[in-house]
Amino acid sequence: MAADGDIENQRQAHTEETPLLINQEQEHHDRVQKQVGNVPAQPRRYLLYALKAALGLIGVGIAVLFVKGWIDAGSDVDFDFKKALKKALGGGLSGAAAMVLQVLLLMPLRTIMNYQYRYGTSFSTATATLYTSGGLGRYYDGIGAALIQGPVSRFGDTAANAGILALLQSNSYLKDLPVLVKTVFASLCAAAFRMILTPVDTLKTTLQVQGAGGTALLRTRISKHGLGTLWWGAFATAGATFVGHYPWFATYNILSEAIREPPKEQIILWLLRLAFIGFAASLVSDCVSNSLRVVKTYRQVNETQVSYTKAAQLVIQGDGVSGLLGRGLPTRILCNGLQGLLFSILWKLFLDYLESRKGEW
Repeated sequence: MAADGDIENQRQAHTEETPLLINQEQEHHDRVQKQVGNVPAQPRRYLLYALKAALGLIGVGIAVLFVKGWIDAGSDVDFDFKKALKKALGGGLSGAAAMVLQVLLLMPLRTIMNYQYRYGTSFSTATATLYTSGGLGRYYDGIGAALIQGPVSRFGDTAANAGILALLQSNSYLKDLPVLVKTVFASLCAAAFRMILTPVDTLKTTLQVQGAGGTALLRTRISKHGLGTLWWGAFATAGATFVGHYPWFATYNILSEAIREPPKEQIILWLLRLAFIGFAASLVSDCVSNSLRVVKTYRQVNETQVSYTKAAQLVIQGDGVSGLLGRGLPTRILCNGLQGLLFSILWKLFLDYLESRKGEW
């Protein structure tokens, strides 16, 4: 039986002041909750064990081949950590600076997207519902946390990409690894860094989805379940970061090598190349990672504790598998397309500026 404070399982009283759109969404989610409660659990234990064993064997096999190749190459353990650190700081600082501007410009789209992730409404319905509940300011709920989480997380992403690539390049064996393999190491570092920032992301996302009542909701959760509730969704955050970061930077790195950079004197072509690479990277990343972000947001902002499996089940019951894969995806593609376009240009401009002053470091 759901807890007394479980808003999802309690229908709010209808009054003349209750917005129609909110009433319709509440009724929809009430039906979803009841349907999920009647779905019998499917025994999948042996299948999961077999899948985990297979993945474990694959991981061990890859590790063995990697270590063997390293030993055959002479076990080179020399890395230029100083150069890699400078590269990481340069890439991270430029990424953080670019992200501040993006947060301010794209916050309304991000709020609409996260609302769609949680409730599965259309873009127009989410936009209207948010405006009804708080006007233009409603789109900027969580802006304070976003101005911390956005730049800091982007610092981790770009520092990991620039720093890890520079570190691997300084080793005689690892420098010959394919770009896609090198990017795996950077993505793992970025995912671990995002897990540390989960509480800030939880505050930001909860305020975006729940509005001004988000802070009270988090306080209630903490009083019932402890500070650990601020890390609800942390593993999905790490997974979404990896499967989002890896395709983004893999696409970015591949296209950066494949498309010749024009001279900076041809500024239009130079900017168009960066814009195309950034948009293509965002498109690939969004399509791959969207389902994990839907589950992460549902668990992260829910009034009561819900597992990843239950969150996915609730989404599928409400909107089908297409809902799990596609909730908020068009909005995310639009938002991240603009962000990728802005970021790739701004990041490169800031990075080039910082590298031009590297003698002053």
